[in-house]
Amino acid sequence: MTTTRRNFLGLSLLGLTAATVGCSTAAGAGVETKTLRYQGWAGDVTLPELAAELGYLGDVELEWVGNTISGPQDIQSAATGQVDFGGAFNGAVVKLKAAGAPIKSVIGYYGSDENAYSGFYVLDDSPVRTARDLLGKKVGMNTLGAHHEAMLGIYLKRAGLGQDEIKKVEPIVVPPVNTEQSVRQKQIEVGVLGGILRDKALEKGGVRKRSSCGTTPARSARSRVASPGRSSGAAPRRARRWSSARSTSSPGGAATRTPRRCGTGSPPVWRRRAARSSTRSSPSGSTGSPSAARSPRTR
Repeated sequence: MTTTRRNFLGLSLLGLTAATVGCSTAAGAGVETKTLRYQGWAGDVTLPELAAELGYLGDVELEWVGNTISGPQDIQSAATGQVDFGGAFNGAVVKLKAAGAPIKSVIGYYGSDENAYSGFYVLDDSPVRTARDLLGKKVGMNTLGAHHEAMLGIYLKRAGLGQDEIKKVEPIVVPPVNTEQSVRQKQIEVGVLGGILRDKALEKGGVRKRSSCGTTPARSARSRVASPGRSSGAAPRRARRWSSARSTSSPGGAATRTPRRCGTGSPPVWRRRAARSSTRSSPSGSTGSPSAARSPRTR
């Protein structure tokens, strides 16, 4: 699907669901707000943050309320009104919707290709060489019941392992910023690494990829969702601007606009949220200490 068609379909969907994109009313008067609350990711610059830095959001501002370590927690915060939008693996979105949560999928926001992906990594001298070698081993990932656990299960099934054998592989939760260290200290045998955390680990050496966490380069692996509970019928313009900006700032989008700032003026939104991390409380289940090293989030 071409970028133009993908953006058109995303905006067409917004025409039906724009009222769900976190634009709350002011004193119940239906006045559209200019602030969208969100959670960041330690070690990453998210696509909405990149869009804000490039000037695509116009007068819409982002308000960082903390960091999350998983998509399911992020969209749960959206469903409960703690943030105005969140992102998760499509499977997590479907599960939450099926449970009756008041959310709507707005736009696909990441996928995997030869450059943007997560993988299962082990030490260079690890005996883990095949899927069967994972039996009895611990596999560290950011959360359970989401993308990486699903990909682990698919990988093991495709390798011919039976259900009883797959149960012998132990997925455990490890914060992404701690995964490399956990692998190197042999607290876990396998760890999921992606983005700048993967690049830094490979640069140091001593680790190798066992397999990728993605099976196809589909960009719809995750979707942005929003909470209708904080929405207003006056929101279509904000929703279209937010979705269009997110699409354009994505590696799959057509970034043609001149950045608003280039080292001058007010600090980028991700630096402002880092400065506030010591005083701002985070939604339940999230973390409040952004890493100093960041790169655009491409998933």
